[in-house]
Amino acid sequence: MELLPVTPRLHLLDFSIGQAYLWRDEEELTLIDAGWAGTADTTARTIRAAGLDPDRLRRIVLTHCHRDHVGSALALADRHGAEIVAHRLDAPVIRGEAPVPEPELLDWEVPIFEHGLTSPEAPPTRVDREVEDGEELGFGDGAFVVHTPGHTPGSIAVHLPRHGVLFAGDTVASVGEVMFGVLHVDRALAARSMRALAALAPSVLCCGHGAPVTEDTAARLTAAAP
Repeated sequence: MELLPVTPRLHLLDFSIGQAYLWRDEEELTLIDAGWAGTADTTARTIRAAGLDPDRLRRIVLTHCHRDHVGSALALADRHGAEIVAHRLDAPVIRGEAPVPEPELLDWEVPIFEHGLTSPEAPPTRVDREVEDGEELGFGDGAFVVHTPGHTPGSIAVHLPRHGVLFAGDTVASVGEVMFGVLHVDRALAARSMRALAALAPSVLCCGHGAPVTEDTAARLTAAAP
């Protein structure tokens, strides 16, 4: 795995299925999502190989409770002293106190869902900070929580307006083209959330699945919103 540049302060960690993003401030690193369980060592090595120190990791922001986003958060946080951040509504699932909510599956989504069930489960993971819509997260010259219910009840996006960057979680995908995400608990609510994200008109779109979008981003996101 490599740390792939998106902008000078933003890098992609690609786990083949799913991904995480690393944001670099002067003195701190922030990880958006944490990849599968068992990938903490690889993530730390990748960060070091890029000339950065994983012990500068100050926070891990989880966009939602699914295993491909939560998996290595606890291991990374424990090793490097990071705070784990998630929305209040998904925090009980992340901690293992509530079941993962079941998605409303279209027929073509069933194989995707079943394949995901064969992957490593995320361990019960502490949440150090439970957040709500509109809260500022302390990095990126102003990083704001955008509650995007629908994929899960506590799904969030993270918006860095001064940089035009939007981390959309799984509400949006960019597999080949910008598109509505899959495996939503409430498709109508997720569609409403995607339209709200399009209204932010980002210049850089970072999804949980698919390549970051850096060209004609706002127009492509608006056109894809259901």
